[in-house]
Amino acid sequence: MPRSTYAFFAAAVLAASLSPAVVLAQTAQAPAAQPPAQVQPAIKPSEAQLQKFASASQKVAMVADEYRPKLQAAKDEPARQQVYREADDKMVKMVQADGLTVDEFNGIGQAVEQDPQLRQRVIDMAQKNAPAGSTAPQ
Repeated sequence: MPRSTYAFFAAAVLAASLSPAVVLAQTAQAPAAQPPAQVQPAIKPSEAQLQKFASASQKVAMVADEYRPKLQAAKDEPARQQVYREADDKMVKMVQADGLTVDEFNGIGQAVEQDPQLRQRVIDMAQKNAPAGSTAPQ
């Protein structure tokens, strides 16, 4: 799989997983199904990096929501690949617009996945930055 398509999947999955509604749904499932995080995060993001990550994650989640129906409507593999490329390009631009590289975004994402306290901080930041009247994606 090309790196940019991987970035799309990683960003979309991560962004969706940071949604408070998804987090609540995940915690309602059997917690024993998740292996304990024994690996130390590769990086320790600063507060500013976490803010950028939270903002970029929200935007990436919106792009993923925008492109999900287009992907489902794609009639064949070439059409799906085109949708992936468009979504990936848009997500990369969103991440970069928030002052992060894709590698930084993915690295912070890995740290957030491994550290429940860090994850909660990002969720709190995302909720504070959410526009008034917005709802969490389902």
